[in-house]
Amino acid sequence: MEFRTLITLTTGITLLTCALAVAGIHAYAAGRAQRQALVERLSSSGQIAVGGRRRRFGDLDRRLRRTKLGRKLELRLAATGLDVTPGEFFVYMLTAVAGLWLVGQATLAPFFGPIAGLLGIWAAVQFLNWQRQKRIERFINQLPELARILANATHAGLALRTAIGMAAEELEAPAGEELAKVANQLAIGASMDDALGELADRLPSRELVVLVTTLVLSNRAGGQVVSALRNLTETLEERKETRREIRTQLSQVNMTSYAVPAMGIGSLFLMNGVKDGALDRMTGSPAGQVAVIVAFGLYAIGFVLIRRLSRIDV
Repeated sequence: MEFRTLITLTTGITLLTCALAVAGIHAYAAGRAQRQALVERLSSSGQIAVGGRRRRFGDLDRRLRRTKLGRKLELRLAATGLDVTPGEFFVYMLTAVAGLWLVGQATLAPFFGPIAGLLGIWAAVQFLNWQRQKRIERFINQLPELARILANATHAGLALRTAIGMAAEELEAPAGEELAKVANQLAIGASMDDALGELADRLPSRELVVLVTTLVLSNRAGGQVVSALRNLTETLEERKETRREIRTQLSQVNMTSYAVPAMGIGSLFLMNGVKDGALDRMTGSPAGQVAVIVAFGLYAIGFVLIRRLSRIDV
């Protein structure tokens, strides 16, 4: 009798354990599906901004985000900090290209319409690069203070996740905004490696890569994160001063790189103003069109070479 009772009890416990395991797996799968749906809805819908602004071109934005170009554009816009969706930026860029096309065709010659449109695309890309680089520079300038806050928080016994959330509240933009994104990703279950890796992808710089690597390795191995962050703070302070001196020394060279192509474009308006219709006659022949294309190509090469020669990696 006791043996049968023991068998019955064991069987009941086994069945109950299996039922609980199935219920747990089902709950985990449902929660994971809901989380994925929430992330996709927040990242792809783009209908309402955080501040309540109504988003435009929602259908185009959703379709654009599904493409490789749209995902790259989304990442680039996230790095600039602009409150613009990929769909909105794409429409604004096309509008600017169409406007420049018409202006170039009307003020200079019909041949310059497509060239002005291509310059509009180049200007839009350069605008994103400029905004991104400006945000990266501001973030780099905040890295010493960020490393100091993380070092003090971890020295006080706080976990790295808590320290990141504290730094997001204390620091101003862009560091505060970027760390808030990292904290939100950690809150919805993302790993420390993935969250910090996306931060390094949004704002690529050597200083940030060193900080992210230090945090990731310390989080994995449980090393001396306090001493590592304090040593890193001193190094970042020195690099900050060095970068400021280099930027001051190269400011004139950078202005020259933009002045050279601007003078070339200005000479076209001057030529057309001195003798009306000169550009129409010049671009009316294949030789003149080839000469204009070669001239623009040389100006582009000069711009790129000046920028390359004035770039110093620290």
